[in-house]
Amino acid sequence: MRRTASPLALVVLGLGVFLLVLTPMLAWYVEPRAERTPTDVDITSVFTGRGRYFDQQELKTRSGQKLTVTRRVLGDVAASEKSGRAVWDVSQTIDNPRTRKLDDPRKSFQWTTERLVTDRRTNRPVDCCASRPDDIAGEAYLKWPFDVEKRDYAWWDSSLGDTVPVRYQGEATVHGHKGLRFAGTVEPTRAGTRQVPGLLVDEPERGQVNAEQWYSNTGLEFVVDQRTGRILYAATGPKLALRAPGGRADKVTLLQSDKLEFTDKTQREAVELAEDDNARLRLVGGVAPVAAASAGAVCAAVGAVLVVRGRRSRGRARHAPEPDEA
Repeated sequence: MRRTASPLALVVLGLGVFLLVLTPMLAWYVEPRAERTPTDVDITSVFTGRGRYFDQQELKTRSGQKLTVTRRVLGDVAASEKSGRAVWDVSQTIDNPRTRKLDDPRKSFQWTTERLVTDRRTNRPVDCCASRPDDIAGEAYLKWPFDVEKRDYAWWDSSLGDTVPVRYQGEATVHGHKGLRFAGTVEPTRAGTRQVPGLLVDEPERGQVNAEQWYSNTGLEFVVDQRTGRILYAATGPKLALRAPGGRADKVTLLQSDKLEFTDKTQREAVELAEDDNARLRLVGGVAPVAAASAGAVCAAVGAVLVVRGRRSRGRARHAPEPDEA
């Protein structure tokens, strides 16, 4: 049986059909699945600013001091792969000039650890992997969801142990990269107790008291990459104070700063990561489908032409008169 088209024509036509089929898969199937919270993260963010803190060794407040907040987020890849969630371990230290020199989280002014587990698509906290959804709540914390909307969000404040509404404030630019700005405040709120000498809270007749720990924040601010939800810039104005049990006035200010913000290095690293993520999503959701559609249409058209021409040429060959015999 004779072939009606050359192998080259069939290959070109087949390639064109494949690329045309691939186009909607890239746009409607692959891209949405590329919008997933990463699991192999290893990010260190540093906030700096000036403020005051209570020196527990000398029992007095030191003002005008440089304060440093260092937060490291490390992905637990094994737990993430097993659960299908994004599992992040978070370690945060607050340091004054003296503890900063020690370079040991156990000796920092304050050291906290937590485990964040979220749905990789929605960014919502989930009950999994040694973390419960009531440990951390809200729509945003260490990142915002993909495709951030121009609206208010519920941001988790680990110092408060609750969510805080952050209001959409318009667009802002961080090192040339445009993002969406959000801001909020926290009114003085009781956030636990701490056992201290009664003398610190004006109750010298009592040896030890469970003083009330009150937290407030005058300046939460975030600039977020709209497509990926990465935080490009963050600032906070925390105050942590102690009150006597049932008291209404602050007796000791443990920590206070009008503004602690991402260092320039942290901002640049965040922008670089956001730009890399955006480039990858544009490739999968825009460049690749368009290229596949264009190349597929061309290949399919060329292949079809070659197949038709092959058939015609072979048809003419079959009907051509036989040469006269010698």
